[in-house]
Amino acid sequence: MADLIPRRILFGNPERVSPRLSPDGSRMAWIAPHEGTLNVWVAPAIDLGIDWTQEQVVTDDTDRGIRGFAWAHDGRHLLYQQDVAGDENWHLYAVDLQTMGRRDLTPFDGVQAQLIALERKFPTELLVALNKDNPQLHDVYRLNLVTGKLVKEVASPGFISWVADAQLVVRAAAAPQPDGGLVLLVRRDAHSDWRPLLRIPADDALTTQPIAFSADGASLLAVSSVDAQTSRLVRIDVATGAVSVLAQDPTADVVDVRLDPDTRQPQIVTLLRDRSEYQVLDPAVADDLAAIRALHLGDPMFVDADDADATWVVAFTSDVSPVPYFSYDRRRRTGRFLFEHQPAISRFDLQEMEPFTFTARDGLAIHGYATFPPGDQRACLPSVLYVHGGPWTRDVWGYNPTAQWLANRGYLCLQVNYRGSTGYGKSFVAAGDREWGGRMHDDLIDAVAFATGQGWTDTGRVGIMGGSYGGYAALVGATFTPEVFCCAVDIVGPSNLKTLIETIPPYWAPLIAQFHRRVGDPATDAEFLWSRSPLSRVADIRIPLLIAQGANDPRVKQSESEQIVAALRRAGIEHEYMLFADEGHGFAKPQNRLRFYAAAERFLARYLGGRAED
Repeated sequence: MADLIPRRILFGNPERVSPRLSPDGSRMAWIAPHEGTLNVWVAPAIDLGIDWTQEQVVTDDTDRGIRGFAWAHDGRHLLYQQDVAGDENWHLYAVDLQTMGRRDLTPFDGVQAQLIALERKFPTELLVALNKDNPQLHDVYRLNLVTGKLVKEVASPGFISWVADAQLVVRAAAAPQPDGGLVLLVRRDAHSDWRPLLRIPADDALTTQPIAFSADGASLLAVSSVDAQTSRLVRIDVATGAVSVLAQDPTADVVDVRLDPDTRQPQIVTLLRDRSEYQVLDPAVADDLAAIRALHLGDPMFVDADDADATWVVAFTSDVSPVPYFSYDRRRRTGRFLFEHQPAISRFDLQEMEPFTFTARDGLAIHGYATFPPGDQRACLPSVLYVHGGPWTRDVWGYNPTAQWLANRGYLCLQVNYRGSTGYGKSFVAAGDREWGGRMHDDLIDAVAFATGQGWTDTGRVGIMGGSYGGYAALVGATFTPEVFCCAVDIVGPSNLKTLIETIPPYWAPLIAQFHRRVGDPATDAEFLWSRSPLSRVADIRIPLLIAQGANDPRVKQSESEQIVAALRRAGIEHEYMLFADEGHGFAKPQNRLRFYAAAERFLARYLGGRAED
């Protein structure tokens, strides 16, 4: 029998993650624990590697940990964002590596900062968006890293998704429309009026996004499904609005584009099927991609590069190994291993994530992944349907700690890209419109039936688990189809769709038409939304539930869990409720993650019969 993988290895802090090169390539920064909390570390970069003898921690977070950062182009400042207890009102901080001074660059209570743009030509400046004057709208400010001075450059008249050009001037934005569509607007310069460039119908709003201006500012790159079924890489002429297609696939969306930092021309496009696939648009990097793919069997992800574009940082995703990071020397076409995100995982047997496809009851093709327990047993297994959140995202192939945890404990882990998931084109997304608790849930039930038909699943031992929309799906499983499942685990899932939509964060308000179109409008669809809400069917629950919630969640409020927990108590239905006072939409603190997964492990073992760590 395979050894139990300790929860602290699966769900604790990574050993190291997110390496980033300084602009001149002389230093490497990364995130690693310091006294138990994730912080940013820096060391000299020697011959494409890291001089570990000179590593030093340069930030001083002692609470939630830092999860992302960026180098300013002056090579002197590191930038990172942090909120308070999960409230998502991010502040932007800077660390001066010469003085080790640390500053809150946006010291405003209840205000969310969004980093918009950094440019090599303006090493001590950046653009940041703040909803300081109106909680629903983010205005754009120019921030001077030396003085800390903020100057408002663009007051939002209702725009979102700002895009700056190579001169650090905001020249594109999206204006939400009453029908759920968008209008992509541009302007010639900072003093010109805005004008429409591209009208994005509502069906394309989730699958169309501007990326970057060309170096001369004459064209705008975008990923767009307008006039197509899948998201294509297109170039839009700013003067004429003419659209030229640069990369496309009839069944898979473009999900990533690597640009030349000087010309801003696209070089490599990533398409996502069961695994990532790549299209080379610039022949100058064809040999680079081939050399990188020879470094590791996983799928490469282009993480970073120095300003000269001479050294790249590449990560590889694999289903059976920790995430390795390499530096890649373009001149020599050689790579050097940097580190793995959690090397202790390699001591244990990890299980392959196997793609599968089935036909839903209405004929739609549905894709997913199965991760089997260790050993040769592939029949009549206790199973957990692990539902992704969003719902407008998707499960992907690669290392997944929850899938490995479930498999290691003896369960078949089923992950399903139900209708409404992204990556398969706009029609697949639209197939989920107004289908929360309807055909989206049917897809999940059909996935269980498919696994049963393959002989994989013991129908008497199936659980459902997920976070956010996945938590909602778990509650729907317990209320709408309790005969299918033995137990359900809900993490920050909404229980009442009407109250969910009525309490969205203020900065989501410009996009409310999308919620009304794709979920329902409380003003006109109150009865419909109630019929699709787990809270409406509490009396039908016949299985135990574990519910976990962050008290400061701005997306799915604490009340979403409290109201269904109160109903469960009144009905005397077996349940466990975990409320984390210092968390938001998910669990950022490792001690909270470990506490939750320990409880979830005991819960699943009790009702499905799998293994549990002491």
